[in-house]
Amino acid sequence: MSWIYLVAAGLLEVVWAYFMKQSEGFTRLVPTSITIVAMIASFALLALAMRNLPLSTAYTVWTGIGAVGAFLVGTFILGEPVNAMRVTAALLITAGLVLMKLS
Repeated sequence: MSWIYLVAAGLLEVVWAYFMKQSEGFTRLVPTSITIVAMIASFALLALAMRNLPLSTAYTVWTGIGAVGAFLVGTFILGEPVNAMRVTAALLITAGLVLMKLS
């Protein structure tokens, strides 16, 4: 169950990052509200996951899901630039997540 909490927390990190961008510096009410709620839920699920998972694993996987997810959202939804180095970086982060899970 801890891994399910952790993956959900990581996905919510992507949600709050996206809506933080949409909030335009917390000047728009709805995206700001979604950001805050998603942040709280993400941290709560991370805390639940950390009951049974080591800090080093839980935090690394949480931030990794957020980083790769934000890269994908930025690329496919926000139309941010993509180049070989950025894709390689995302793949290396993903490889690190897999290795952390296996360790």
